[in-house]
Order: sequence, then C-alpha cells, then structure tokens
Amino acid sequence: MTKLTLHEIYLAQQRIAPHVVETPLHRSSLLSQHLGSDVWLKLENRQHTGSFKPRGALNKIMSLSADEVARGIVAASAGNHALGVAHAAKQLNLANVDVFVQANAAPAKIAKLRQYPINLHLIGDTFDEAQAAALEFAKKSGATFVSAYDDVHVIAGQGTVGLEIMSALPDVDAIVVPVGGGGLVAGIATVIKSLNPTIRVVGVNPAASPSAYLSKRDGQPYDPYDHEPTLAQGLAGGFGRVPFMIGMMLIDEIALVTEDEMKHGIAALIDSDQMLAEASGIAGLAAVLAGKVKLSGKTVVVITGGNIDTDTLRLVLNQVAH
Repeated sequence: MTKLTLHEIYLAQQRIAPHVVETPLHRSSLLSQHLGSDVWLKLENRQHTGSFKPRGALNKIMSLSADEVARGIVAASAGNHALGVAHAAKQLNLANVDVFVQANAAPAKIAKLRQYPINLHLIGDTFDEAQAAALEFAKKSGATFVSAYDDVHVIAGQGTVGLEIMSALPDVDAIVVPVGGGGLVAGIATVIKSLNPTIRVVGVNPAASPSAYLSKRDGQPYDPYDHEPTLAQGLAGGFGRVPFMIGMMLIDEIALVTEDEMKHGIAALIDSDQMLAEASGIAGLAAVLAGKVKLSGKTVVVITGGNIDTDTLRLVLNQVAH
C-alpha cells in the first residue's frame, strides 16, 4: 500500500496521543533577526527519547494485530528509530522486542537504549548492515519487522508533526525538514499539501548521502544508497520506496548541506537558543543558515533530534571555533 490520506494521519494522532509529547513550536528571535525572516523551530528534540521517531513506531505497532505483536517486534536503526521502538515497547508493555543498531551509533543513543526492556543487538558499521541482520532475524523468527521509514503506518505517525505545526502556525509559508529515509518528510508533506498546497516543503540531505536529492532528480528511489562518512548518521543511506511514492511529488525541493555546515548549525543553535541538537537533527537549520533555502514569510525548521554525546559535541565545537 503506497497511498496515505490526511484522515489516516489524524487517526494516527488520536492513536498515539497518550504516548507522545506535542512538542513546542518556538520562534527564535535571534535567528529571525540574523536571517531577516520569521524563523520558527519545531522542537522534536524535546520528544520522548530525544527525536520524532516514537510517533511512527507507536503508530505502526498499535496498528498491528494481537497475533503480529505476539510473534515479536524487530527493528533496525542508526539509533533514533531504535529508541522510538524501545519507547513503544515500554509504553505498550511489549515483550519480545529485538532492536538491531549499527555498532558505531552515537554512544548517547546506545546508553539510552540499554535502559529499555528490549534485546539490543549491536552489529555492522552502517544502517544497511544492521537492517540486513534485522530482516534475517525477522525471517527466521517470524517476528514483525517495523521499518524506520519504508512503511505507510510509520509515515502516518511521523506526519503528526505536520498536524501540530499547522495547528500552531496555520499561516506558515515554508517548512524545512531533514531527510534520511524519507518517512518524516513524506508524512509532513502529505499534511501540508492537503491543507494548503501553496506552502513550500523543503527537504535537506547531507551532501555525503544525497539519496533524496538524487531520487527527486532522477524520479526513482535510491535505497539502499552507498554513502560517504557523515556526522549525520540518522540521515545516511537510502530514500525509501514508500516515502518516494507517497511524498516525493509533494516535496518542492531538496537542498544539500556539508559536514561543516551541520557543525556550524549545531553551534549556532546553542548560541541563538541554548538548545542541543545532533547533526541529523540540525540539517534543516544548517541549510537555512548557509543560504541553501530561500526564506520568505514564516519558515518552520524541524529540529528532528537532540541525541548528541559530549565527545561529539566537544569535537564539533572545537572544529567550529577554529
């Protein structure tokens, strides 16, 4: 199934409401002044687990049959989706949840995962390797695989971010969204274009992993995608087939940001609003600050995650300072 309606996203919102936070939409006065435009930040770094991912994980798992849940849940992740599934497991009192995470994932995310009632498997150096192991495990065990992005129910859950933005700021002119597998941007774009097609939806890819950019340019989804090393691990890899079918025609453009631009974005958010975000979470703001996105009117930048550890933060700030 590769169709998604606004109604299904409203149903997802009702379904997951008891288990998620309606995150703040914060106007950054300093960033607005600096950029000469009205800049708002949708703070998904304030969501449970520190990213938007619980929304999609919860909606998917709560849409499963009792038999599917009983057979077990399996997921693969660079970290944040694993935390989303782990949060769902705790909220819904699930047993038999196996999560596969690349072994080089951010230490902060791994430390968080160890606090949840799940079976954690650290495997491989990339998301694709972790996902391959998870799929093999699901095949052998009969457990239900919960995709990080390539699933209509997951995308509907992520789309609830768009509903919250439109409820809080209906006269928004543009929304800028970090893009990895595409679940979040496809969900948000479905909401935005259903309610007001004139609002621009801009995705932002790391230049080291331009799978969404290339998918839009070439009219086909690139997944998996052999990416270069990037600090934005959560955005690295392919752009999924289901997000492509649902959302790509609704996304107005995809911008690319460099590693240095994301590092400067992390520092800029600390200076402007005293907030921490990881590289994946800051990509949209990094693009705006680097002049990669044309600003006019009210712009919402989605800060998708805040799970950065002290070693990474120290490295980033030292490099930016020099």
